[in-house]
Amino acid sequence: MVKSMTGFGRAEANQGAYKILVEMKSVNHRFCEFNIRMPKQFLVLEEKIKKAVGSYLQRGRVEMFITVEGQNIHEHSLDVDWQLLSAYIDVLHKVKDKHQISGSIDINDILKLENVFTIREAQTGLEEIEKVLLEQVRLATEQLVSMRTLEGEQLKEDIFVHLTYIESMARELQQFAPTVVEAYRKRLEKKMKDFLDSQIDEQRIMAEAAIFADRADINEELKRIHSHLGQFTQSLHSREPVGRKLDFLVQELNREVNTIGSKANDAKIANLVVEMKACLEKIKEQVQNIE
Repeated sequence: MVKSMTGFGRAEANQGAYKILVEMKSVNHRFCEFNIRMPKQFLVLEEKIKKAVGSYLQRGRVEMFITVEGQNIHEHSLDVDWQLLSAYIDVLHKVKDKHQISGSIDINDILKLENVFTIREAQTGLEEIEKVLLEQVRLATEQLVSMRTLEGEQLKEDIFVHLTYIESMARELQQFAPTVVEAYRKRLEKKMKDFLDSQIDEQRIMAEAAIFADRADINEELKRIHSHLGQFTQSLHSREPVGRKLDFLVQELNREVNTIGSKANDAKIANLVVEMKACLEKIKEQVQNIE
């Protein structure tokens, strides 16, 4: 089943005390890559989230946005480094006495002292939140995969149209190619007639025509094109990710068509080559977005 690498998924859970929203989108990428944005207190779940999403996807860059809102999700506590605070106050008194500074030590000054007070945030109900969050990740991922599958089917249909067109042009080349050699032989014969005043060297004409036929022979290239097209069609019906294989086959098809173009000694063949390359370029654009 051909899947696109472009998709979007969204899932939301409202548990009363808290609300979880998961949004994710994916675009084409050579490998499978994740970029997850979520509250820092839930970063401990990042690897579990990647594993859950990765079980559905093989390729693509995935961006996820996770928000968790609600009350009583966090408990805050205040830690005081009493030893450091005492040291600060002792030093302040010594500075006052030594330099005869008047005034008392203000509580606001104490609160500004570095590293004395630390606010700690403890998360409550992590197991329950984790279960709901991972469930929303799963639902959002399935929605994203559904969209990727739908777009993949559209890509496949479009590619089949271009493959059929290339196949028809390859058959036309196969039927037309032999006539090019015969046309060359006749042109050569006419030129020799005009130049040699009707005295024709048949052996020379046959030799020249044989050299031309060997140089312009495109049968091997056409065989490989038909083979690649068959593999391409077979791959499009596979249930495994085939994006990389299709990308390779497009390159191989393009190479064979370029070789035919370099051998072309006929305007019609040259035109067919241009048309085939245009189709391959369109297929290449579509393949770039296939998983």
